[in-house]
Amino acid sequence: MGRFTVWDYVVFAAMLLISAIIGIYYAFVGGGQKTSKDFLMAGRSMSALPVALSLTASFMSAVTVLGTPAEIYRYGAIFCIFAITYGLVVLCSAEIFLPVFYKLGITSTYEYLELRFNKYLRLCGTVLFIIQTTLYTGIVIYAPALALNQVTGFDLWGAVVATGVVCTFYCTLGGLKAVVWTDVFQVGIMVAGFSSVIIRAVVVQEGIGRIVNDSYHGGRLNFWDFDPNPLQRHTFWTIVIGGTFTWTGIYGVNQSQVQRYIACKNRFHAKLSLYINLVGLWAILVCATLCGLALYSIYKDCDPWSAKQVSALDQLMPYLVLDIMHDFPGVPGLFVASAYSGTLSTVSSSINALAAVTVEDLIKPYFKSLSEKKLSWISMGMSLFYGGVCIAMAAVASLLGALLQAALSIFGMVGGPLLGLFALGILCPFANGIGAFVGLVSGFIISLWVGIGSQIYPPLPERTKPLDLSTVGCNISLGNLTSTEIPLTTVFSTPGAERPALADNWYSLSYLYFSTLGTLVTVVVGIIISLLTGGLKQNTDPKFLLTKEDFLSNFSRSETEQVKKVEVLNWKPFTMANEGTDNPAFSHIEMDVASDKNKVNGLHI
Repeated sequence: MGRFTVWDYVVFAAMLLISAIIGIYYAFVGGGQKTSKDFLMAGRSMSALPVALSLTASFMSAVTVLGTPAEIYRYGAIFCIFAITYGLVVLCSAEIFLPVFYKLGITSTYEYLELRFNKYLRLCGTVLFIIQTTLYTGIVIYAPALALNQVTGFDLWGAVVATGVVCTFYCTLGGLKAVVWTDVFQVGIMVAGFSSVIIRAVVVQEGIGRIVNDSYHGGRLNFWDFDPNPLQRHTFWTIVIGGTFTWTGIYGVNQSQVQRYIACKNRFHAKLSLYINLVGLWAILVCATLCGLALYSIYKDCDPWSAKQVSALDQLMPYLVLDIMHDFPGVPGLFVASAYSGTLSTVSSSINALAAVTVEDLIKPYFKSLSEKKLSWISMGMSLFYGGVCIAMAAVASLLGALLQAALSIFGMVGGPLLGLFALGILCPFANGIGAFVGLVSGFIISLWVGIGSQIYPPLPERTKPLDLSTVGCNISLGNLTSTEIPLTTVFSTPGAERPALADNWYSLSYLYFSTLGTLVTVVVGIIISLLTGGLKQNTDPKFLLTKEDFLSNFSRSETEQVKKVEVLNWKPFTMANEGTDNPAFSHIEMDVASDKNKVNGLHI
């Protein structure tokens, strides 16, 4: 096996350098970042293509680059059914959530919760988002660094600190514009990294036919599994239904994603960016699948994981790259650069979203006298601060990796109830603050119960259905082969005798259904409680809801109408000072607080 050469480090450093230069460019071009809106929302002037590529990039963290091929290697290509899921997710995000967020002109999605319900729900949403995102970025920075370090000897902390610092640097200087354009560059690197592996693997295996043939005979082309049992980890139904809820929670309402498509110059571009991004998601899924099948085809007789050549499945991709690419200086570096591009793009959008949420939800409402100039400095300071927090979380991940992973999967369950909360607000005119709050809490409790249960009692192999791996063709002496059947999570595992009855049915629920469960519980409980507490009596402003006009306006593509709509929103009955009114959603609510307060929330708080 080769190790890393000088050229590989050069390629990696070039990727970081170009990202940093893009940040510097956007810090000074066009007069820099004058207002917090310029910094956090790119002045609402982005067009569809860069935003689409940016959405694709940050969805593709290094976890995708390293994890998806290994997933296909281990469990087969049923993962491809996610292509259908992504289509549904983009449809829901573009047709249900985007129209409402875009016409309100909000910066933070949690602002919507205050407009529609009350400020306590907004605070709940904000705090949950901040905790979830910092946990996530810690793992996203550390996990790939560890996998690459184990296989390639690529310096672990050098890589973590370098990516963290470069990321913080261009986020702090260039704001959202820099985040979007570096993402565009990084998507290019990711596709290049994937393509180099696929092309080389096809050459090594003398044609793609052989790869497909091996995969077919190895049972890896298991596309159709219509078992309706919700306990099976991946079937057609768990992926299409469960996956749609899980990912809509990310695409439809998660600040990191929403913030970018709201930064488009008009609604047509915002929707277009989502639909173009769908093509990007499909392309990446195809690349990852091909890599996974190539992995299987090359290692079908000698699985490096069972043969103890790698200690975890996500090290298979770097292992393959070093194995087949060692004669091509710089190409392994390109692959590592593509994995880190995934990390950079995810972390940068998280940093920018955290800064936006902090400024909009925790600073602006309580310090109303701040000038735009000051707010833009505060936004930069927040970016810097959260960059530091993310590097610190990576250090925590190195000490408490398994614990943090568990914490993250538990917080991943936060997505379900939050999605339910937004769905209540947008789709149910009669939902009120009390109903929404009780729904959110009950959604949480159910999600956490299943989630923590599944962490303590991981599902049995017959639920996850790992496929066979063979070590027949290995010429390495092996101590014992019994250990290959261990389920992957041995962190909390308890002896088999102690598994309670709940563990094999309730806690074995497919991880994709956790979100679905949270969403449905939140919506159902929210509707019932709202109806019991007089939800029908309140009159909700139709601009907080999804209306027929929102849907029909898809078909009138004239830009003038879009512009008119935005103008109507920005119309102010009298001119006020330039502070605090750049946000149409807030300004008029604050002005007629006395007359309408009871009606807006249906709750007098």
